[in-house]
Amino acid sequence: MFDGSNKEQTSDKGSVSYAEGEDFIHIENLSKIYKRDDSETVAIEDFSINIKKGELISIVGPSGCGKTTILRMIAGLLEPTSGTITVAGHPCDKPGPDRGMVFQDFALMPWRSVIKNVELGMEMAGVPKEERRKRAEEYISIVGLEKFKDARINELSGGMKQRVGIARALVNHPDVLLMDEPFGALDAQTRNLMQAGLIKILDKTDQTIIFITHSVDEAVYLSDRIVVLTKRPAKIKEIIEIPWPRPRDRASPDFTALRKHILDELEKENVLDD
Repeated sequence: MFDGSNKEQTSDKGSVSYAEGEDFIHIENLSKIYKRDDSETVAIEDFSINIKKGELISIVGPSGCGKTTILRMIAGLLEPTSGTITVAGHPCDKPGPDRGMVFQDFALMPWRSVIKNVELGMEMAGVPKEERRKRAEEYISIVGLEKFKDARINELSGGMKQRVGIARALVNHPDVLLMDEPFGALDAQTRNLMQAGLIKILDKTDQTIIFITHSVDEAVYLSDRIVVLTKRPAKIKEIIEIPWPRPRDRASPDFTALRKHILDELEKENVLDD
């Protein structure tokens, strides 16, 4: 894994301090069973992983295997049937400000300006106006939208809207950023630009990210590690550590070979049968 040990960001929870590279998220024996009438569907089974502070972990798997279910359980939006999830030693049994989410559909308020959208969470938390304006402007600058801070959401392109969503999540200083197919609705060129922009954000913020994607190319380009899931009931089939620093050359033989390996593994899971 790429060693970013030159960075000194830490996260404090109570009396415990976590530096980059230390185990930060613990997921043990996670399972989810959906019960309906007299039937039940096992969606997730025995999912366990430790994630380090400052890592970007991508989760890939067959369509409908339960990737978003895992993310929603980490977010505290869905209760596991069994197993445990902790962030910085604290259980994720309900939503909290330590976990920020970025959705594929942007989930922005079109009648508010860019800066008002970014300020929303702080406004609801009672952060004073001057402080929330300062923090919002800082993260709007990080995502490269300082010239558009007063624009309405409906005046922005899809890629710009997604950058607003990322800034809105980051401004609340979450320990973990949960990203559910955040670039899936974008055209190929904009998607590549957003991936490059996310790498810049990683360099500036050293954020811990769990990233759901259907794009194997995207996962190889962005991730420190890739979790490959089986078909339902989803289990971890393989965890792949990416040995190259970012940014990466998509045309290199090593990149191409790793992408093909993951695609071959997904094909074995009947990814085309869904």
